Amino acid sequence: ARTPLIIGSLGDETRDTVIATFRWASQHADKFEAEEHYTLEDDTRKVELTSRGRSLVRSLPRDDEMRGVALVDLYEYIERGIKVHTEFFRDRQYIVRDDEVVIVDEFTGRLAEGRKWRDGIHQAIEAREGLDVSVPTGQAARITVQDLFQRYRHLAGMTGTASTSSPELRKIYKTPVVLVPTNRPPQRKRLPDKVFGTMEEKFEAIVEETSEIHATGRPVLIGTRSIDKSLMLSKMLENAGMKCQVLNAKEVEREAEIVAAAGELGRITVATNMAGRGTDVKLEQHVKELGGMHVICTELHDAARIDRQLIGRCGRQGDPGSYRQYLSLDDEILQGGYGNAKAEAYAEHGRNNGGPLHSWSSVIRRAQRKVERKHFRDRMMLLHHERERTKLQREIGQDPYLDTAE
Repeated sequence: ARTPLIIGSLGDETRDTVIATFRWASQHADKFEAEEHYTLEDDTRKVELTSRGRSLVRSLPRDDEMRGVALVDLYEYIERGIKVHTEFFRDRQYIVRDDEVVIVDEFTGRLAEGRKWRDGIHQAIEAREGLDVSVPTGQAARITVQDLFQRYRHLAGMTGTASTSSPELRKIYKTPVVLVPTNRPPQRKRLPDKVFGTMEEKFEAIVEETSEIHATGRPVLIGTRSIDKSLMLSKMLENAGMKCQVLNAKEVEREAEIVAAAGELGRITVATNMAGRGTDVKLEQHVKELGGMHVICTELHDAARIDRQLIGRCGRQGDPGSYRQYLSLDDEILQGGYGNAKAEAYAEHGRNNGGPLHSWSSVIRRAQRKVERKHFRDRMMLLHHERERTKLQREIGQDPYLDTAE
């Protein structure tokens, strides 16, 4: 809901020029140093070249196909290339399948088939990966998620995590949230958070706890934030002598099979947030007697709602279960909440002061709340901007959804 829904149309750019310029920018992007050649805004993650960065652009050799590209456009191509090199990573935000870049949805963990990033980001990633570069699309039509749903006469839904979003649902959609008591009293147990100085230390502790729970026969579900971390952790478990199943966007064909077996005796499943949505893990009776499934959350997501969805895989419908959240001082959520510089300062202080790290749990959770508030502001800003654009286009006689010229 932070970006509008867009139907694309073919752009007007000359294909050979566009491809050559994207490849040129990708080839040279790693020559630019942070602070010296460009700045990165903490809130918007916008890359902007400094005077020394623009000077470096002017000094770079250019291909013959780029003769007609204006200097100001070259600056933008390089800025996109830098952003892709520093902010977008394979097996995190996207995968490469059949020689195409496919987006991994940050909230569902599933592949977003047919979607592309805007403003040339998708093409910059294609160039970085050495794939065929597509021509950037224009806009044939656009509408925000909020405006789309407000066009319906009646709205209703059901989810286990709506309560924290109730103010926004009431404000935007005029829809109240009603809490329905559970049919059976919950038996899910929350174990204390564990905080570590580095991701490596955290993953080692997760392997150790998994081994202890696994020895009792209880199934363990481990939730990770990205595909690459699910693969890293699964390899560590296998190196420790524990077989595990991996569920991520690359294994979507086996999703039903993996989920169906996740509640079996002694089963270990490592998953992205795919496992937190639309899945019902059935427990064997013997597993219930042992204490049910144990869920390990390896990192906080940008929204606490996603964490609760994963936690909700255990202790379902009155079954027993337990969960623990593992945190570290180099988790992504710290950079998202405080910005790179402050997050690094926090991490350095936490690792060097010699005191217990469990008190840093509140600092990390505060970062998550800051990210949630930022995303809320982004949604409100988008809604305000789109309504102003719609009003203006109606005043000049254009269709606000089909005539999308900015």
